[in-house]
This record gives sequence, structure tokens and C-alpha cells, in this order.
Amino acid sequence: MTNEELRTKSILRQSIRTMKASYSQAELEALSLSLLQKLEQHPVFIEARTVLLYHSLPDEVDTHAFIDRWCNQKEIILPTVVGDDLELYRYTGPDCLVPGSYGILEPSGERFTDLDHITLAVIPGMAFDAQGNRLGRGKGYYDRLLPRLASAYKLGLCFPFQLFDEEIPHESHDQRMDEVLAICKPTSVNMA
Repeated sequence: MTNEELRTKSILRQSIRTMKASYSQAELEALSLSLLQKLEQHPVFIEARTVLLYHSLPDEVDTHAFIDRWCNQKEIILPTVVGDDLELYRYTGPDCLVPGSYGILEPSGERFTDLDHITLAVIPGMAFDAQGNRLGRGKGYYDRLLPRLASAYKLGLCFPFQLFDEEIPHESHDQRMDEVLAICKPTSVNMA
């Protein structure tokens, strides 16, 4: 990747952080709730028995209550950072969460290795585009995990200001999402 491509990704990440800062916490909570209600109505989610989710960071669509609500009806799998990779673990309830890398609460229970049984993978990102491209935080954790989830439907989940009409920076090895779930029209990219 060239320095210019890295600079462009960095500018886009900063632009997303600036846009997010213009929303109140109450607005972000309302957007999270609307998005997760939309996810609950998605046909793939309805049919899924095993779902990969993520325990959200403060700047992501808040999945905490959603995970708790669904953990008794579906097998919920959460990622854990181990070195340079993500390992997957079964979520058995809030008491199984322990602080992990980057302050993320991560499950400490049984490791999940049967990746072919994951029907739906709900993936966070800094930005997505209408073609399903995803921009992460730059560490490559999901870039290394997604190719291993060949049989899962990959669904990006984002706030409306994280979804763009124009193609965002991506590389040929990046895995596209099958769909990106947001609740409004995509925004325009301005990386000047």
C-alpha cells in the first residue's frame, strides 16, 4: 500500500470521527436501537442459529443489550483479540465477559472453532460503501478473519454517516460485505 493510500484511509477515518462527534449520545443510542431493530427483522438473522456479533466499542453501533437479548435464542459468538488475530468464543452471558485488548469486553468461555456453522457475521467498521467495501481501524483483525467465514452471510453494521455512495479505499484482498445495514441514504466521500 502506498503512502498516499494510507493517507487517504487516515483522512477518511478522521472524517468519520468528526461526523460522529456532531451527534449526541442520545442520538447515537437512538440510531443504534433503530439499526438493531432492522437487524432483528432481516431474513438472514431470523433464520440464523449461530451469529457472529461484536461487543461494541463506544464509537460503534451499541450491541451490548442486543447480545444479551438474543443469547438465549441463538448461539452468539464474539471475537477476542489474541496477538494479531481474532479468536471466536461462545457468549454465555454478561458474567463471561472480561476486559481484553483495547478495553473491549471479551468472552472468556468456550472457544468456537466450527466456523462453517456461523450463518450470519455482523461486522463493524469505520466506513462502508454501497458496493460492500469496508474500512476498518487499520489493524487488519477482520481482514484476517473474514476469509475464514466462507459460508457466513457478511453484514456490515454502521451509523448512517459511515456509509458512502462512492467507493472507499480498499485493497484487492479485502473481503466485501454481502450487505451493509444502515438506516438512511449514504453520504458523500470528501477526502480533500
